[in-house]
Amino acid sequence: MARPIRARIDTSAFRHNYLLAKGRAPTAHAWAVVKANAYGHGLVPCASAIADVADGFALLEVSEAVALREAGLKQSILLLEGAFREDDVLMAAEYGLTLVVHGAEQLRMLELMELDRPVDVHVKINTGMNRLGLPPSCAAKVIERLRASGQVGHITLMTHFAGADDAHGIAHQLEIFDATAAGLDLPCSVANSAALLRFPQSHRDWVRPGIMLYGGSPIPDMQSSDTIGLQPVMTLESEIIGVQTLEPGHEVGYGALFRADRTMRTGTVACGYADGYPRHAPTGTPVLVNGVRTRTLGRVSMDMLSVDLTDIPDAGVGSTVTLWGQGLPADEVAASAQTVSYELFCALADRVPVLTR
Repeated sequence: MARPIRARIDTSAFRHNYLLAKGRAPTAHAWAVVKANAYGHGLVPCASAIADVADGFALLEVSEAVALREAGLKQSILLLEGAFREDDVLMAAEYGLTLVVHGAEQLRMLELMELDRPVDVHVKINTGMNRLGLPPSCAAKVIERLRASGQVGHITLMTHFAGADDAHGIAHQLEIFDATAAGLDLPCSVANSAALLRFPQSHRDWVRPGIMLYGGSPIPDMQSSDTIGLQPVMTLESEIIGVQTLEPGHEVGYGALFRADRTMRTGTVACGYADGYPRHAPTGTPVLVNGVRTRTLGRVSMDMLSVDLTDIPDAGVGSTVTLWGQGLPADEVAASAQTVSYELFCALADRVPVLTR
């Protein structure tokens, strides 16, 4: 008998969220960011769900880009970290991929290679994130060298915001970017999910929605996913596999982090940190049992966690438990565990069966 945990993936919700993102930036094209196996949701099923409406796909690995091509997807595909080695450049030319150029090494690779056909590029400018990107003062010279190389087709200018989802905002970075772009007459791509929703002035030619495509709010402290109109794509479900009755003073789980102050019923759920549920989620993290909201109790263990059944008298062994998803936004679970929904989705373990529709 199979262990009852499963992740349900609703690709129609992914499609809904992509179209919502495009609707919020109606004058821009939209890259669907599907890196990390579509944030743990399944690369090809998610991309295929928007094959007839997507402007393009953005990811990291050449192997994932090739998988999309082999699945029949013809749209532009952007490699967000560019080429790591010369073989990546050759594959980009062969499969018609778009490369990010964010450093001198990538520029030199393109200058030194002879490709069968030119590749399109996004030149990434560091406007304050200070991870990847060329200094703004180098932009014009880099573009001149790329054009002179004879290896490059269309060029787009891009950057990435550090504070689009908080009080920092984007004003300072956008000012630097605009000063850099002035006079270059290039299409631009700057807006991630948070900027797309909060700052219409950042939409430009291409937006890059990521987390919002999967139903997570990029600005959970400001707007919930429901308020934005997003639908959950992943629902993580399991079942109650055991029931205990606690008396006052009884403790639950490793470390005895929860102690009952009254008579209680608890349920043991077939889900733990080896399935991708956050070990650091504290007592009180929301969970649904038979559709009724309750809370976790004590420490999450490798294969199990405990939930409070005291006020759900009809719950017992076999009752359905929703860890996040339909009826329980992943953002709420993430906030309780002091993390973000990105981590919950990407941490889904291989041992969890995935049911896609």
